[in-house]
Amino acid sequence: MGDSTDTRRLFWVVIAGVALYVLLDAIAQLLPPHYSPIRDAESDLAVGPYGYVMTVNFLNRGFLSIVFLYALGKFTTIPGEFTSPEAVRRLRSGRLGLWVWGAGAVLLAIFPTDVPATPVSWHGAIHLVVAIVAFVGGALGTLLLSLHFSESRTLRGARQPALVIAALSVVFLFVTLGSTGSHIGGLTERLFLGSVLLWILYVSAYLATHTQSAGVEAQTEKA
Repeated sequence: MGDSTDTRRLFWVVIAGVALYVLLDAIAQLLPPHYSPIRDAESDLAVGPYGYVMTVNFLNRGFLSIVFLYALGKFTTIPGEFTSPEAVRRLRSGRLGLWVWGAGAVLLAIFPTDVPATPVSWHGAIHLVVAIVAFVGGALGTLLLSLHFSESRTLRGARQPALVIAALSVVFLFVTLGSTGSHIGGLTERLFLGSVLLWILYVSAYLATHTQSAGVEAQTEKA
């Protein structure tokens, strides 16, 4: 019971992290130099006199993603929760994708992008490559994890909505990559980022309200 309670609390931390991300993103958007959310990439918010707000938010995104993965790892250890040990192992590829997504967010804070319409610097080039790799990891991670939710006693109830959100993230990923640098590049990127964060939020909220009962059911059946 203790482990289940601790795991549930971790998912609430993730939920708070997502809420904070939206808040900080909105604040950064409202501050000078007022980049366009439709045209300009979210990373541009980290460039300027108040760029530190977005830099902190990148770190927040990495933190909440890593906490989510840690909580999910604890969830997989609940006795009887998954149909077999192989079912847990099949989650590894999806979890790896989200590790790339989370670690990438931290690296984006360390290697800032360039001021729009200026030559690409070495840190700007690293930022771009890291962003692409992290985005791919986030989309594939959510999709691969969702596909195996049916092998969990609890998560099978969340599989269909999670799979729909994950599929949207994959679609938005391709749209984002295809519209980079266009007049709607900022919008498509935000739709993609929002879909991955929505997936993390949905799964976290679901497990925050179901993890304890899952542990109780597993212990009851074992008895």
